[in-house]
Amino acid sequence: MLILGIESSCDETGVALYDTDKGLIADALHTQIEMHRLYGGVVPELASRDHIRRIIPLLNEVMKKAGKMPQDLDAVAVTEGPGLAGALLVGNSVAYGIGLALDIPVVGIHHLEGHLLSSLLAEDKPTFPFIALLVSGGHTQIMEVRALGDYELLGETLDDAAGEAFDKTAQALGYSYPGGPAVSALAEKGRPGAIELPRPLIHAPNLDFSFSGLKTAVMNTVRKEPKPLSQEFKNNLARAFVDSVTDVLVTKCLKALKKTGNKFLVAAGGVSANKQLRARLTEACRRRGVKVFFPPQALCTDNGAMIAAAAGAHLAEIKDLRNKKPDGFSIKPRWSLEHPITISFCFGEHRKIPAEHRKYCT
Repeated sequence: MLILGIESSCDETGVALYDTDKGLIADALHTQIEMHRLYGGVVPELASRDHIRRIIPLLNEVMKKAGKMPQDLDAVAVTEGPGLAGALLVGNSVAYGIGLALDIPVVGIHHLEGHLLSSLLAEDKPTFPFIALLVSGGHTQIMEVRALGDYELLGETLDDAAGEAFDKTAQALGYSYPGGPAVSALAEKGRPGAIELPRPLIHAPNLDFSFSGLKTAVMNTVRKEPKPLSQEFKNNLARAFVDSVTDVLVTKCLKALKKTGNKFLVAAGGVSANKQLRARLTEACRRRGVKVFFPPQALCTDNGAMIAAAAGAHLAEIKDLRNKKPDGFSIKPRWSLEHPITISFCFGEHRKIPAEHRKYCT
């Protein structure tokens, strides 16, 4: 089954072609980082307009790379939520237009489930059940994944996401959005223990997170330091921050593994690309006989491949795709992962597009 995946929930426009037998065939991604860098974060209206400009050229690029025609598609997968409403509307409008024109099913995928199942795109894949750490600029959660579509939230951030704390720390040190790569590079040169920062909720009995206090501690430390900030200070503060975040994330993951008895851990989301976090998780899990999985480095951020792969996993388990509700579509800016999939529509034989009209579908 050949699935077109579309992702447009925030500041990346992603399009991919995924074959349920052959895996990822082609993908293309445009990031809006440079555009939003001027504002220190994502501007929703600008994000929506850029998705409009980019999505059709990316779609054409992917189809050309793969040597495929629209008529070769068996289904379309699109991020239905959560995310920025305007941005979601762009991807869903295109996805549903293609589905209507080609008379194929459109599968609405939960953005976080896409990240959660992105490790399926790696050569070394996990099997159910497993513990998942979803860590990005907008989310920090630990979930138990018992089976496809069977997810239990074990813990989440009570305030800021880890990725957002990375961005604000970078900004405090004079670096632009997004801050993850800059902070990670500085931390490599920093001296462990030179600066002490708190590790919020690390000893709490639950699996929740909190990063607003850590962010405040970084700001206060910078405020007390003579200006201009020395490079040594920047390196050491970045090291202290990264050590704090990784200590908390690793500790919570180990608690979740012990609590559930699982032997597999999946780390996904943009922050899962962080070099220090990957090293710490890998070593901590090795010592405890747990195997840890990461998505391919290039697929840690938002992308269409993870959306298509998640849809492929669901479609493989659904015997009857016929849906008698073909009219309209919706987006879900807020969406619980308890109900992660929507088979949005599949036109029946009575709604077939005449063959002579299909050639106009792009």
